[in-house]
Amino acid sequence: MDSVSFSRTEWSLTSEAFARFLVCLDPDSERAGEKYESVRLMLLKFFDWRGAHFPEECADETINRVIRKIDEGETIRDIPTYCHGVARMILLETLKRAENRRADIEEVSQLELAAPEPDDPRQECFNHCLREPPVESRQLIMQYYQDEKRAKINNRLVLAERLGID
Repeated sequence: MDSVSFSRTEWSLTSEAFARFLVCLDPDSERAGEKYESVRLMLLKFFDWRGAHFPEECADETINRVIRKIDEGETIRDIPTYCHGVARMILLETLKRAENRRADIEEVSQLELAAPEPDDPRQECFNHCLREPPVESRQLIMQYYQDEKRAKINNRLVLAERLGID
């Protein structure tokens, strides 16, 4: 979590604390695992849909905070709902940070976009490596890495469907 820092006080996730969390989700370990994945997916969607810069880190932090509460003896009756409430607080925390602040159009127009250096060895290496595969593979690589965020996900879904990958 290099880009996002949440830690308030010293506490670290232990296997025992995580096991207690899973038991709170469901006493049956298989169903608990399924519920864990369901809660994590719900959190990922929550943060992604609300424009969090690092949805995975935010979802993990949410789960860690809930596990910490359980580890400290708090009784939580409805974990998915509780996680949603914690996620809302984490989202507010992340949106307050200066690096997550949205820039005004006037600010953006004043920013200089740095063009890559013409003698950049990384760019030369990239261009050289991209000449190696056949044209079809090269196009596939370029399509795979184009766009950002949701557009990238949608693009990859279309590529997978076109290639017959489930």
